[in-house]
Amino acid sequence: MAHIRLALCQVDAVVGDLEGNVERVLAALAEADAAGADLAIFPELVLTGYPPEDLLLEPAFVEGCRRALSRVAAGTTGRCAAVVGFVEGERDLYNAAAVLAGGKVHGVWHKEELPNYGVFDEHRWFTPGSGDTPLFSIAGVVVGVTICEDAWSPTGPVARQAAGGAELVVSLNASPYRRGVLQERERMLATRAEDASCALAYVNLVGGQDELVFDGASMVFDLNGDLVASGPQFEEAVVLVDLEVRHAFRKRILEPRGKSAGKPLPVVTVSEPVAPEPGRLLPGAPRLGAVREVYEALVLATRDYVQKNRFTEVVIGLSGGVDSALVATLAADALGAEHVHGVALPSRFNSSASLEDATQLAANLGIDFSAIAIEEVHQSFLELLHPSFAGHAADLTEENLQARIRGTILMALSNKFGWLVLTTGNKSEMAVGYATLYGDMAGGFAVIKDVPKLLVYELCVLRNEMAGRDLVPKAILVKAPSAELRPDQKDEDSLPPYEVLDPIIEGYVEEDLGVGELVALGHEEATVRRVIDLVDRAEYKRRQAPPGPRVTSRAFGKDRRMPITNAYRAAHEGRPTLP
Repeated sequence: MAHIRLALCQVDAVVGDLEGNVERVLAALAEADAAGADLAIFPELVLTGYPPEDLLLEPAFVEGCRRALSRVAAGTTGRCAAVVGFVEGERDLYNAAAVLAGGKVHGVWHKEELPNYGVFDEHRWFTPGSGDTPLFSIAGVVVGVTICEDAWSPTGPVARQAAGGAELVVSLNASPYRRGVLQERERMLATRAEDASCALAYVNLVGGQDELVFDGASMVFDLNGDLVASGPQFEEAVVLVDLEVRHAFRKRILEPRGKSAGKPLPVVTVSEPVAPEPGRLLPGAPRLGAVREVYEALVLATRDYVQKNRFTEVVIGLSGGVDSALVATLAADALGAEHVHGVALPSRFNSSASLEDATQLAANLGIDFSAIAIEEVHQSFLELLHPSFAGHAADLTEENLQARIRGTILMALSNKFGWLVLTTGNKSEMAVGYATLYGDMAGGFAVIKDVPKLLVYELCVLRNEMAGRDLVPKAILVKAPSAELRPDQKDEDSLPPYEVLDPIIEGYVEEDLGVGELVALGHEEATVRRVIDLVDRAEYKRRQAPPGPRVTSRAFGKDRRMPITNAYRAAHEGRPTLP
């Protein structure tokens, strides 16, 4: 039996910040070395940040990544070896992992399995690896190296390296968060370790990057597939794990899955065994609940988007409704209340109760608050347009003018004071186009763009429970949702109840269910067809919306790519349209 102390380095890398990422890696490596770690494992493409996208098409960027790796290699002069994700190549680029120790590079693994689905597009930039990298002896343990998708293949690199003699396989990851994904990962990784009869160390990136959030939650499994250590979710950390590696020869021989063992792979000696440190570190960070997970993902995404794009302050239009209340609460948690500015923008159609609720929310959060009445500006627009609109009845045009006036004012505040505008539209509204282009959609970051309306309420209730008081006023949570753009307006005047709408959107957008399948689940056919038609027709609006973090299995944006100019209408499925 061999012993190795691992350091799982959950780093919040910044895309394109090669120098800064080097410093982050070296700082974590120094912490690991000081703690007596034998091997520090870093996330996928930690030196470039993930995903670097078309920065990879710039030769100077790739060359800069090569220099960054040299700097990190030069910093491995202590006891601790490191496995670091980077980009290698010239004409052909590889998503790569380097094994570093003693000031030099001992070997490089090229990612074999390149994902090209959902939010991933790695075939655009990378060439698949050939799988000819040797194993590495580190502190007396034979270690294999893989990158992210490599571990998802049951017959891929993990199985092959274990069959070739690996006792521990490390997996470098940039695996984005979505609801339920942690449980999926844990099941898959446990199966992979058990099938290969090999310990498996999974290290994941943490942080927000445009539409993606990386949740950390690194894990270590033993050769029986048992979870023996876990890192925190949504936090940077250097997680120390003492792993006793049992030789699996007998287990592999006696089990049917071991009969396909391949020939031994060559082994490069990186470091010699050392006496184990006293004590035994097997940390197990507590897992967050399903709703708390989403809340922390949104906080992290907001903090990183604002700060990585060099903003310090944000501004939010506070309507007195639940959506803007949640966004303001998230922003205060992410940035500190002193950096959040709430602005109420009432018109003649806003009730006094809405202004009172917005005022109370701002006081509860401790954020800056002001009110700018838009009625005079709205009336001026109506008078200005009256000659052009003569003979036409008032309709959505006049309603949307209010939203566009509000958007203009918020953007003016943004320009004047350098505040980033956070929009407040939720996924239910974005799905069916219940939002005003250049109005409430105007801004820099759409915090709850992928959060369905019913989940918005759950998140507010959770935050109140966390606070032990009604941080979000109860009046906001119990009132009927309304855009307040006309007298006595309610969302249900234009949309099905959210208890009906949200499951249909989830089925159609996230699960690709058609009309017949949704009707079979108990939904009324006319409602299904109407909702699907609204979703299809609103694509042009969504394409012009600001980015926002992905928290569901399929978000609008790079996760769901539909043409704007599109004659196919899923709502008419089953109805012949051609002779």
